[in-house]
Amino acid sequence: MALDQSFVGRTYPPTTSYEVGREKIREFAEAVGDPNPAYVDRAAAEELGHPDVIAPPTFVFAITFKAAGEVIHDPELGLDYSRVVHGDQKFAYTRPVCAGDKLTVTSTIEGIKSLAGNDIIDVRGEVHDEAGEHVVTAWTKLVSRAAEEA
Repeated sequence: MALDQSFVGRTYPPTTSYEVGREKIREFAEAVGDPNPAYVDRAAAEELGHPDVIAPPTFVFAITFKAAGEVIHDPELGLDYSRVVHGDQKFAYTRPVCAGDKLTVTSTIEGIKSLAGNDIIDVRGEVHDEAGEHVVTAWTKLVSRAAEEA
């Protein structure tokens, strides 16, 4: 069954604050195999003009996808998460994520469409720091695969 188009534009409350830690950044950089010294060495990050180590660009996915969980599990939306696959991801940064940042995410359903029986939902996550300044916008595309016919 196609998702309700009236959900397009619905915004969910901001998440609780997530404090970005140096160790989490280091672990993430190692996991993705990125040896950039600005991810693990504060002096290297400071040489580039940052107040502390910075996170790889895709690091923020961990908190924006968790925030999108409010959308995914909204019982009124009726999305069957057991059929969902991750379709696409993109980011637009105002500044890098730094260790010590306290970030919140506000998720908005930007689009819903049906294609070949599949429901496609686009969720935009606006990430702000504790001063309310924009850090990054993340777009996540989720595809809820059509049910297989018996």
